[in-house]
Amino acid sequence: QFSRSSFLNDGEVILTFDDGPLQPYTQLVLAAFVDHCSKATFFMVGRRAMADPALAQEVARQGHTVGTHTWSHKDIGKLPADQGKDEIERGISGVRRAVGGPIAPFFRYPYLRDSPESLKHFASRNIAIFSTDLDSFDFKVQTPEHLVKSIMGKLDKKGKGIILMHDIQPHTAKAIPLLLADGRV
Repeated sequence: QFSRSSFLNDGEVILTFDDGPLQPYTQLVLAAFVDHCSKATFFMVGRRAMADPALAQEVARQGHTVGTHTWSHKDIGKLPADQGKDEIERGISGVRRAVGGPIAPFFRYPYLRDSPESLKHFASRNIAIFSTDLDSFDFKVQTPEHLVKSIMGKLDKKGKGIILMHDIQPHTAKAIPLLLADGRV
């Protein structure tokens, strides 16, 4: 999405999750991170966080980074500027309210599509935009083993990266323990 060089060193990996929180899958993802003493970044959808504030709070309580991903996962690049700003601000407000405290000033665009107006808005708010280096394509139905093999193959080629996953997918929730057990992430 953005052409800047990565801020990661070789071998560094950031696991990120979009679209949650959603029971039972986010809880299963969290359990895998507890088992492997690891942390991730969760880009929460505001209305989902507000629907399950206890789960949003659990993500934060466990020490994971919580950012935002709009109010209802609308494509900001296709919205008029005022509607895009509203979708962004409602998402930030909803996630902060659900978590019950401060959240990271981090955002990821749904569909990785931005707009010039929204980029200016984030700059004025001093909110960092996250993209991805490796898309897991975990929204496509596949076995957990295939998902892990695909992610690790991409990571082996790239050597580092921000990995995009979704904590609303059942096969992702099953794949995370396998991915973390691999030892390279």
